[in-house]
Amino acid sequence: MKDERGMKDERHAARSEGQARMQSEARMQSEARMQSQSQAQALLSVRGLHAHYGKSHILRGVDFEVGHGQVLSLLGRNGSGRSTTLKALMGLVPPSAGQVLFDGAELAGLPPYAIARRGMAYVPEEREVFANLSVEENLIMGMQAAREGIARWSVERMFDYFPRLKERRNTLAGNLSGGEQQMLTICRSLLGNPRLIMIDEPTEGLAPKIVEVVGEAIQDIHRHGVSVILVEQKLTIAMRISTDVCLLGHGHVVFSGTPAELTERPQLLKDWLAV
Repeated sequence: MKDERGMKDERHAARSEGQARMQSEARMQSEARMQSQSQAQALLSVRGLHAHYGKSHILRGVDFEVGHGQVLSLLGRNGSGRSTTLKALMGLVPPSAGQVLFDGAELAGLPPYAIARRGMAYVPEEREVFANLSVEENLIMGMQAAREGIARWSVERMFDYFPRLKERRNTLAGNLSGGEQQMLTICRSLLGNPRLIMIDEPTEGLAPKIVEVVGEAIQDIHRHGVSVILVEQKLTIAMRISTDVCLLGHGHVVFSGTPAELTERPQLLKDWLAV
């Protein structure tokens, strides 16, 4: 009869084999989806993306694509590499390997301002605002960084999205609530006329009513043809507003598909999201 240690070793080996098999399946799914999306001229193509924080190897070959007008949520536990992925795409964390193609042009290695000029915007989790400027002045600052092209957005349109900001248009941004600052950072980024906006934890710490407002705004952004990448901890929100999801674990994509397809994989949800 096998001793207890031998049985534990076998269980560990089986678990590792299962995770390796899921990662292999995810790579094949990702490659198939990328081939399909490439035929439809994907807006963003990420292949073999690696990134480090110091000596820590965070991203270990991330692959996915984002189509025109798509809403993609990056799912995973804390430490899975979701926020690092956004920062690497925006040039805030230099990729150590891999390819980032945006509308066919390589972005890896470019500084953040150059990436923004190409049509990508980033809303960090920290909700960075110009605290000593008014709400309206913050929005005007966003317009200063607008890329050339047909502008989809205006300050008044932002106020239509978020009437609460209109009521506070002359209020200093530093005096806004967390939810109001989140609204402001999203609006300011849109005024740069991006083709793709990346939003890190848009509903973190917000009251339920504000969560619904932000979720509806993201869906409206999508309806107006802007692609969106979300890092969202609330699974119900992410699954409702996304067209596609990528599940990250240990710096890899372990699943790529639609929310409905992920729902049909309860073991994945249990293993990687503890759901």
